Amino acid sequence: MIESVLPVYNRTDIAFDHGEGPWLVTGDGRRFLDFASGVAVNSLGHAHPHLVKTLTEQAQKLWHTSNLYHISGQEKLAQRLVAASFADTVFFTNSGSESIECAIKMARKYHTHRGKADCFEIITLENAFHGRTLAALAATGRENYLEGFGPVSPGFVQVPFADMAALESVMTSATAGVLLEPIQGEGGVRPVPSDMLRKIRGLCDERGVLLIVDEVQSGMGRTGKLFAYEWADIEPDIVATAKGIGGGFPMGACLATEAAASGMTAGTHGSTFGGNPLAMAVGNAVLDVLLEPGFLEKVVSTGLRLRQSVAMISDQYPEIIEGIQGEGLFLGLRCQCPNVGLVQALYNERVLSVGAANNTVRLLPPLIIDESHVEELISRMTKACKVLKAQNSA
Repeated sequence: MIESVLPVYNRTDIAFDHGEGPWLVTGDGRRFLDFASGVAVNSLGHAHPHLVKTLTEQAQKLWHTSNLYHISGQEKLAQRLVAASFADTVFFTNSGSESIECAIKMARKYHTHRGKADCFEIITLENAFHGRTLAALAATGRENYLEGFGPVSPGFVQVPFADMAALESVMTSATAGVLLEPIQGEGGVRPVPSDMLRKIRGLCDERGVLLIVDEVQSGMGRTGKLFAYEWADIEPDIVATAKGIGGGFPMGACLATEAAASGMTAGTHGSTFGGNPLAMAVGNAVLDVLLEPGFLEKVVSTGLRLRQSVAMISDQYPEIIEGIQGEGLFLGLRCQCPNVGLVQALYNERVLSVGAANNTVRLLPPLIIDESHVEELISRMTKACKVLKAQNSA
């Protein structure tokens, strides 16, 4: 008999009762150090007082009116995101997949609006992950996600990761945009080299193609910049983001330049729940914290401390961890042993982490962690690696 909850997840047999900062606590009092953050979602940890206060106050005022009317929180958050980024305009969504869908539609509409209806192809990088809707899956292009869902949505061309020559070779008059993650998350925390991002930006400018950056996982301070594209000193045409922007409340956003969004006129796109007052209140509260003077600089310094500390464990246990990549508090541990073994060993020491492709384990702690939390992680990770080494040697 099928379960009442559709059984599409391989869940760990545990449930959490509440959280406190970077800690999750079960009903029987077991405390887990959360270096998963709901897969980069709980950007400010659990029960952050500013978020709790803001959501509680908004819940007592107004939950939903629909986008038939002005929503003041939308206008405020959009203005703040525009001021802090490349963008001129923002569309609010409920998830990363919806943000990606908006970005794809916007890129295609941009060219149609200019009389080029046959210009609709999007180039993406192999091993990417852009979401679970049919168009997002087609953009992702991975067989294990596409299998069994019928014909693949047309209009997407995959090229090898970080292969500039291959990307240039498939760009034609039908190319509407290039869609990429500046750091592939599900794909193994693989950063696209900054020099390649700059070359792609130049090529897009030369060919009249839009650059679409997927910042669903890497955005909203995770790397120590508000958006990861900033490390390459470029500006995209469209950015899709979600996850950390709501600090745990479901929301996302699609940011764009005025030119890129020029075809998106009234009636071309919409959302029932996107940008509702509850989400906007929380999104503004998250931005309050992220934009505090020194906050992102602290993410950089804490990320460097975390990376250096894990590198010491890698030196001690090279048969477990062979390398580290990523930026800020978005780190991937390339494993020598099966990555599921390290995830389980960390779990046994009550540390939560996330697996990824290329035999990688992701560390995605809340952005509010400090030195004490790094030290606690290192203590538990050292124990986990010691146990795992003994098990593998037996």
